[in-house]
Amino acid sequence: MLPLNIVFAMIELLKEMILDAQAGSLYVGTPRHLKPAYVKNKATIIIGVRRSGKSTLLSQIADKWLSEGVLRENILYINFFDDRLSKLQTLGLDIVMQSYYSLYPHKKTQETTYCFFDELQIIPDWEAFIDRILRTENVVVYISGSSAQMLSKEIATQMRGRALSWELFPFSFKEYADHMKIERNLPLNTQQRLFIENAFQNYWDCGGFPEIAGLEKSLRIKVHQEYFESILFRDLIERYDISHPRALVDLAKHMLENIASMYTVNSMTGFLKSLGYSVPKSSVSEYLNWFEDAYFLFTVRLYDASFRRSNANPKKIYCVDHALIRSVSSGILTNSGHILENIIFMAIRRLTSDIFYYKTKSNMEVDFVFKNTEGKLILMQVCESLINPKTRQREINALEAAMAELKVTYGFIITRNDSESLVIESGTIEILPVWKALLLNNF
Repeated sequence: MLPLNIVFAMIELLKEMILDAQAGSLYVGTPRHLKPAYVKNKATIIIGVRRSGKSTLLSQIADKWLSEGVLRENILYINFFDDRLSKLQTLGLDIVMQSYYSLYPHKKTQETTYCFFDELQIIPDWEAFIDRILRTENVVVYISGSSAQMLSKEIATQMRGRALSWELFPFSFKEYADHMKIERNLPLNTQQRLFIENAFQNYWDCGGFPEIAGLEKSLRIKVHQEYFESILFRDLIERYDISHPRALVDLAKHMLENIASMYTVNSMTGFLKSLGYSVPKSSVSEYLNWFEDAYFLFTVRLYDASFRRSNANPKKIYCVDHALIRSVSSGILTNSGHILENIIFMAIRRLTSDIFYYKTKSNMEVDFVFKNTEGKLILMQVCESLINPKTRQREINALEAAMAELKVTYGFIITRNDSESLVIESGTIEILPVWKALLLNNF
């Protein structure tokens, strides 16, 4: 137990930080399209990859409550990543509420306190603390933190139904256009379309991480590489105490080199073996799961009624941000068609986590199968260009066969520039340029 003078000093520090946060202006940045719904007696938890804007989203939510009449004194904001709070790991979180109520004793029973806890996962046993204050105090609670240390499955187990988690990703193209203050509401006139096409090229180059927008190429690459290192070393290697850290890093880089390509656990195990690592297949499987836990890499399985067959077949890999791929990988194996496919994957991932690829009976592949927000099954191909007649026919044939087999009457082919509507025997194939597909984004 720490001496009382240290406890009192921490209380005074917390009181000062609470008052500073209340007196300061909120940085709300570009409004995000994720609008977490508040549910009474449940904590709202924002999870996602590092640097995706979780802290800014908390500020936007706080600003919304203020605009609805909540007093600033009723806002309790703490960033637990502050190094001055390191002793909280020993003192525990009770002292936070003690400090707040020592400032405003009458609010404990009379008014609602709106708690915004950033990077809360740093403090041990935070789940029990949140669970208790939801039961015993008059509070509304919002939490954000590094995703790999605040996983949805862990929250579901440890919060005992007292939390709802919401996924935040880097900027979508719509959010990027908003950030750059570019008109994006369809239909567009010729000038607006040219602005949008130019904005998409910039989005293609810099990706969706908020603080990357506007940086020159050399800085962009440097920041992306720092993100990559932080995700792997802080969210994965340190958390799981990985015995072969270089193997995990080399595996991550290899998967970025082969984005939008098929892989199996066996093939990844063999790759590491070829580099001289003696990593068992079970560990490689864990690494792949951890990549997804950290919202870094995502796996797409075969669309099949049998989960066993779906899971046994090769899977495809995608990254949380397409520009991060080019900043970290050598680019030898990653082509622009794969980058385009990754962009579309992330647009779909913002809608649903249930994304598959499809193999027709004649072994033709369709890139994505998913259900849209209305529950309608969608088939989608991604191809950089349909100028080559053989490429065009291959993409259309695969989609047409899949539509017939799955009894779907509407399919999409997303390209860089093509735009066309095709009526086929099974229904309609809509060919869209990527910028327009991303602005529609409900497929």
